[in-house]
Order: sequence, then C-alpha cells, then structure tokens
Amino acid sequence: MKQVVFKMKLKPGCEVEYRKRHDNIWPELVTLLKQNGIKNYNIFFDKETDTLIAVQYIDEGITASLHENPLMMKWWEHMADLMEVNPDQSPVVVGLENVFSMP
Repeated sequence: MKQVVFKMKLKPGCEVEYRKRHDNIWPELVTLLKQNGIKNYNIFFDKETDTLIAVQYIDEGITASLHENPLMMKWWEHMADLMEVNPDQSPVVVGLENVFSMP
C-alpha cells in the first residue's frame, strides 16, 4: 500500500459548502474510489490559507483509470465552483513530499 499526500485550494468562503457536499458524498463515488484501490482517504482544511490537504492510502497502480471515469468527472464538475480547477474541471493538485517519518 502506498501513501499519497497532496494539496488543493478551496475558494475563499466555500468551506461550509465544501463540507456539506462531502457530508453527502455520493455512495456510488465512494464505491468507485474503493474499487479503484483507495483504501483510506482523509481531507484536512487549513482555514488560514484555504488549503485542503488530502491523504490517501492506495493499492499501487490502480487509480489511473479514475481520471477518465464519467462518475469522477461528474463529481469534479459538482465541486468545481468551490475549488481551483484545471480546464477539465479536475481540482488543481500539488503533490507533497514526505520529509519525515517516525522510525
């Protein structure tokens, strides 16, 4: 299993709506994520910078197909008004490097 950590940017003032939409995440999307190797997924919010920090534990080499999945694309479209996004409506994602792990 591999840990993947990245950040995304929430538009100012969108925290409440972002939480609301994730509180009501589509069950079929959760199933899709699990079927594509995402075993655990947490998102943290930094209120000072409107930055979202995502932590995923995934089975390696399986999640690539999510970027072309119609359901995933529909979720991105659903969330696009709240976040910084790419032209395809996917969130702008910046990978984070692990600089310390407790032995």
